[in-house]
Amino acid sequence: MKTRQAKTSQPFEQPPTVEASLHDRYDQAKPERTISANHPYRDQAVALLTQHGKERLIAPVLDASLGCRIEHVTGYDTDLLGTFTRDIPRAGSQIEAARKKARLGMQLADLPLGIASEGAFGADPMIGMVPWNSELLIWIDDARGLEIVGQASGAANFAHRLAEDWTAVEDFARQWGFPEHHIVLRPEGDDDPRIHKGICNGAELETSFNWAFSRSPTHRIFLETDVRAHANPTRQDMIRRAAQDLSARLCSLCPACGAPGFWLIERLGGLPCEDCGAPTRETIIDLIGCRTCGEQEQRQSTSRKSADPSRCDYCNP
Repeated sequence: MKTRQAKTSQPFEQPPTVEASLHDRYDQAKPERTISANHPYRDQAVALLTQHGKERLIAPVLDASLGCRIEHVTGYDTDLLGTFTRDIPRAGSQIEAARKKARLGMQLADLPLGIASEGAFGADPMIGMVPWNSELLIWIDDARGLEIVGQASGAANFAHRLAEDWTAVEDFARQWGFPEHHIVLRPEGDDDPRIHKGICNGAELETSFNWAFSRSPTHRIFLETDVRAHANPTRQDMIRRAAQDLSARLCSLCPACGAPGFWLIERLGGLPCEDCGAPTRETIIDLIGCRTCGEQEQRQSTSRKSADPSRCDYCNP
């Protein structure tokens, strides 16, 4: 079997920035928050189990807004809970994996407060053609019996390609923002157990290409973007956005009992049709509630007085 050597090439260019968007939520334009002297999480230690640098993304957001102390927990290989490269499948759903990770961190640190992040990748939910990343952060407070989740989703740097020569490898790398966004490479196909992860410079990519090419009977290389948090700046931005969403939820205290997480629990339809006046399914009221004491408030969700007739089941059945 022959070995195909990579040719020397020009350095890879800086990638374009991919802007991501937050999950829809009722107060995207909240002003910058200041730490309340009596916030329940001020000066509280919070366990965060991660081995991929997520503490650098999450701690600055939550420490600043809540006055808490995010404590980086180690001592457990979180890849055992599942990998994006499919060598270890994730057991359960995204939220279940995050919950388990948070609980492990709390156990290792012996703390009643814990946080964990978990991501998922696929196609966008609108047209199914754009690579998409959904991130969630779960906050667990055993003392109060609270579980609060922050979320963000948007366009991702998430792609794969089956390449047959070095030129195709270079094209893939440039298209998807290498070397800032790392690459995963293996021989043959997406299920080959032989794998090189975290490839982050041209020399390493060239060496890995030659390694994989020499081990592929069909001379094909499977490439994919490395979407682990430390290896993918586009995902890093999404994790920060999820942390901001979680911060907003935790900073919203119940007016009755003071518990964190006084937040949107339901959207109520009924905005009248502009033509016939019949209630539509367009949202008119946001129902905000407390998970601890059950306090609720209704807030007007729109300044519009009526809905477009195209949204009316009577005018446009």
